[in-house]
Amino acid sequence: MINAFTVDVEDWFQVAAFERHIARDKWDSQTNRVESNMQRMLDLLDEFAVKGTFFTLGWVAERYPALVRRIVADGHELASHGYDHTRVTAMDPTQFQRDIAKAKQILEDAGGVAVRGYRAPTFSFRDDNRWVYAVLRDCGYAYSSSVAPVRHDLYGIPHAPRTPYRDASGILEIPISTLRVGGRNLPCSGGGFFRLYPYAFFRWCVAHVNAHDGQPCIFYMHPWEIDPAQPRQRGIGVKTRLRHYMNLTKVEQRLRRLLRDFRWGRMDEVYAT
Repeated sequence: MINAFTVDVEDWFQVAAFERHIARDKWDSQTNRVESNMQRMLDLLDEFAVKGTFFTLGWVAERYPALVRRIVADGHELASHGYDHTRVTAMDPTQFQRDIAKAKQILEDAGGVAVRGYRAPTFSFRDDNRWVYAVLRDCGYAYSSSVAPVRHDLYGIPHAPRTPYRDASGILEIPISTLRVGGRNLPCSGGGFFRLYPYAFFRWCVAHVNAHDGQPCIFYMHPWEIDPAQPRQRGIGVKTRLRHYMNLTKVEQRLRRLLRDFRWGRMDEVYAT
């Protein structure tokens, strides 16, 4: 089975955990590392002959159009992560439309290809903003991967379907992968959980989703997760510090094992969107 390899293309200072510490108007003054980290990641995928989907911020594409062109030239799918990582829960329909239309235009201009996929920052689709799908459709998107069917303090729709489904608008929603354990959904798609779980357990989770559920697994990560030398943000809580910096030194080695242990492809090919 071919699983979906995805990357949320954002820099270390753009994560939701730092929203209260680094204002958006200060982003350009930060040490930008997304371009160099992405080059390393693209080289790694090329080494293993893996193609993936890159959900890219419009903010990043504006500043690094050559990076966007390389994503496309290397055979990966270019998709949208919105413009500046504003969570959908902080926007009304008009603001959301402006955000995703702006990001789509920037990405398409830089990459020269149609952008059909979208992933909300911090998986911020919820029951009370289901209007998002009609807006995505009207802006020319075909699918979303923005729902986490889990309980989490930052995101999640725990009762959402665990497998792909179509909204009434026609948009295909592809929720991140979970494992059903004891009546609850356990996250097993990547991100911080790829750094938290022992690799052997994470590998078992992916294999279980494939064999037991008969479904591809979605893996997601960020470029900053292969960068243990990134600047350290001060004044953050213990929970935030652990979530962001935990096991960064182990990620590249684990990622190499993951790319070797399973077959991987683009979202639009794995799910025939």
